[in-house]
Order: sequence, then C-alpha cells, then structure tokens
Amino acid sequence: MSAYVVVEVDIRDAAAFAAYRAVGVPTIEQYGGRVLARSDEAICLEGNWHPPRIVVIAFDSVDAAARWHASPEYQAARHLRLAAGTTRSVAFDGLEINEENPS
Repeated sequence: MSAYVVVEVDIRDAAAFAAYRAVGVPTIEQYGGRVLARSDEAICLEGNWHPPRIVVIAFDSVDAAARWHASPEYQAARHLRLAAGTTRSVAFDGLEINEENPS
C-alpha cells in the first residue's frame, strides 16, 4: 500500500531554502519516495487553510517515509530547512482501491 507525506512550507529565506532543496530533495528518491505535486498556488476550498507552498510525496509505506525523515541524509538537510522557514508535515497510509473498496 502506498503512503503519502503532505508538507506545508512557509519560506522566510529563499536562498537558504534553495540550499535545503539542493541537499534534501535527492534524499527523497534515495529512500524510495517521489514528489507527486508541489505548488505555491494552492486554493482553500474549506476552512481557513492557506499554505504558502504545499508538497505531496509518495512512499511505499509510512515506515518508509519515517525512515527517510529520520535518515542522517535528510536530517542534515532538515537543519538547513529549519533556518529557511517553517514547515508542518504528516504521513499517512493511502487507500487500497479494489472492487470491494472502490472509493
């Protein structure tokens, strides 16, 4: 079953964030993930959520996502990200779509 990581990013320092991306993004693929979507143009459909940037990443499992996030490679990049802005992220299992569970 696939799992997904959704990250909300508020960039305060574009140069520092570019340094983070150069180091951090390659770790996603290194740990079996892939970026599915990224946008600075998300629109709020309900509530009061206006993320400046939103990113969706897929992994094979929540455990794989957790291994990536805890990895030494990503933790080195994470320190750069912490200086660049604020993020919130969650990881969760996707649905297994089949005839018994079509939605």
